[in-house]
Amino acid sequence: MKDKEVLKLVGARIRLLRKERGLSQEALGEKGGFHFSYIGQVERGEKNISLLNLAQIAEALEVNLIQLFSYVDEKIEVTSTDNSIQEIVGMLRETTDEKIRLAKNVLKEILNANT
Repeated sequence: MKDKEVLKLVGARIRLLRKERGLSQEALGEKGGFHFSYIGQVERGEKNISLLNLAQIAEALEVNLIQLFSYVDEKIEVTSTDNSIQEIVGMLRETTDEKIRLAKNVLKEILNANT
């Protein structure tokens, strides 16, 4: 697959996900911290977007990063478990180190109790 094809496929996927969520390029840009013209360039496959920017766009679209890499006509099944894990990770990223250690210990206890 040629470089331009990859950029166009990922851009088309971002456009599809954005439209499914009823977002304009401007709204997605604001949500992700980008100028709307940058979003347009990404969607058209004109920008070689960094992985970090892709992660920000995925977060703004409220999808898993892997969902940006599926073909436009291909649907990736994301289970409720996947969504729950993503939500938990998001909560952990926004808290203190102390609370993360506490959550880790609680999780260990819960998982060990089930074995």
